[in-house]
Amino acid sequence: MTHRALKQIIPALETSDGAGVKIKRSLGQRQSIRMDPFLMLDEFGSDQPQDYIAGFPAHPHRGFETVTYMIEGHMLHEDHLGNRGNLRNGGVQWMTAGRGIVHSEMPQQESGLMRGFQLWLNLPAAEKMKPAGYRDIQPEDIPAFSQGGATVKLIAGEMTLSGGQVSGAVTGGSTDAIYADIHLEPGSQLSLPVPASHNAMLYLYEGDAELITGGKRTRLQASAASVLDDGDELMLEGGTQPARVLLIAGKPIGEPIVQYGPFVMNTREEIEQTLKDYQSGHLTA
Repeated sequence: MTHRALKQIIPALETSDGAGVKIKRSLGQRQSIRMDPFLMLDEFGSDQPQDYIAGFPAHPHRGFETVTYMIEGHMLHEDHLGNRGNLRNGGVQWMTAGRGIVHSEMPQQESGLMRGFQLWLNLPAAEKMKPAGYRDIQPEDIPAFSQGGATVKLIAGEMTLSGGQVSGAVTGGSTDAIYADIHLEPGSQLSLPVPASHNAMLYLYEGDAELITGGKRTRLQASAASVLDDGDELMLEGGTQPARVLLIAGKPIGEPIVQYGPFVMNTREEIEQTLKDYQSGHLTA
């Protein structure tokens, strides 16, 4: 087993999206800052209503998937397919834009804390025009397992551990994506397998933790995409405070990416066709 080391740090930058929702963006802050197959990672978190209350009114997408993980708060998803889902504490919404979807994500609270993440997962060329889809995943449907003082919620992917194989709420797909929320007690250690075929990163969003590679310890930077080097195993250790870390990994697609706002295709011509489809009302036909 080869432990993965830290390769690159991408600090999240404060920005806004939707109708003015304040976010921190690491992957995707520029189109050159990505980690194949992932296009973007946004962290949102505020107890000030003016930072989130305007939400994300109806808007289109094509060519990728969005994964919204709500840690605290309440948001309503609605789309042109008639799907309607309430995203609450610990829940996940997995939306496949495919050939086209128009959806909205609007806060269902006027006060209190809203906190979570949205991840954009690219689709290969052969799947960009597949039918749109949506999954509303409840907290109780997300498997969790423990190792010592560590707990792992496996939103997506599969892991082979000493106790057997653990499957997340979502499995398979061309990129075999892994998405886990890791909770570390102070001083606890956690070792997880991560396929050598996958690009991988960590995102520390609470407390402090270290990445261990051989005899070297690297403290993770908060609110930053910590992109990892090659290897097939990951080792973490909790610091002096309880820590929460996202593990995001996937098999790279290795295809050209041309993005225009909410549309992600492989060529400029495909983007031009997407814009024509949207303007003519054929994006979701």
